[in-house]
Amino acid sequence: MSTRGVVFVHSSPTAVCPHVEWALSGVLGTRVSLEWSAQPVASGQMRAECTWSGPAGSGGALAGALRAWSMLRFEVTEEPSPGVDGERFMHVPGLGMWRGRTSANGDVVLPEDQLRTVMAEHGGAGLSRRLDQLLGTAWDDELESFRFAGDGAAVTLLTHRVG
Repeated sequence: MSTRGVVFVHSSPTAVCPHVEWALSGVLGTRVSLEWSAQPVASGQMRAECTWSGPAGSGGALAGALRAWSMLRFEVTEEPSPGVDGERFMHVPGLGMWRGRTSANGDVVLPEDQLRTVMAEHGGAGLSRRLDQLLGTAWDDELESFRFAGDGAAVTLLTHRVG
């Protein structure tokens, strides 16, 4: 099953940029060369984004490869494909990695069993805090200014052919 998605590297030290490209290349099996630009929200940092296509599960492999550099701020999305949920991964220094399932329109989807467990364990004030964790609210809050700083930036298209 083939799918596609987007990698957003919101902030990377200049010295790490080639390593990011090598990591993406290793997962996708093709040479990746990104168009890097200055990240105005974080002085001395660079940003880039690219679309990708490949087998279902590639989003998790891409996020796992980028996770090796704990100073990166990044997001990886994978669109749903037949029989496979979409996914979204976010990484922020100090918060680590967050992963969630996504619907066809990109909303985070919380399975019923997860919600029932949270309600049983964290009723009252703890419920709101735990639901925010499941929804990735702290990660979204941290990355929001970095997202807007990338408006109008170049996007690199990557294709991985299987079979």
